[in-house]
Amino acid sequence: MKKPRKDPVREDRIHEEAIVDAGPEEQAMGWYYYLENKLSFPFNATCIASKITSPLKKGEVVEALRMAPEDACMKDMLVLVRWQERKLAVPLSQLIAVAPDDSTEEAIGDWHYWVAYGYQL
Repeated sequence: MKKPRKDPVREDRIHEEAIVDAGPEEQAMGWYYYLENKLSFPFNATCIASKITSPLKKGEVVEALRMAPEDACMKDMLVLVRWQERKLAVPLSQLIAVAPDDSTEEAIGDWHYWVAYGYQL
């Protein structure tokens, strides 16, 4: 993922709404609840990059159903998707929403920004 320009508005939102001066485990939970509250599930999403930890291929469209369980999101933010008649958790960084509402678009953008800068949980 290409590193975007520094965005002070996005940086402030991430620090004030998602991670709020937290340690690694608290950051994971902060991100989890931030995304859970801002993403409007279900939504269609397109895979923007293949990853070794996911069977999705670039360009594939899936239905994002909800956040994966909390305990699965301690190292990465995962969403449960419907894929080939199954439900499976994939990294949110791998997806972009198709025709999202403003809140969903902003939240996914915030997570992509965080990942692109190399920040980790």
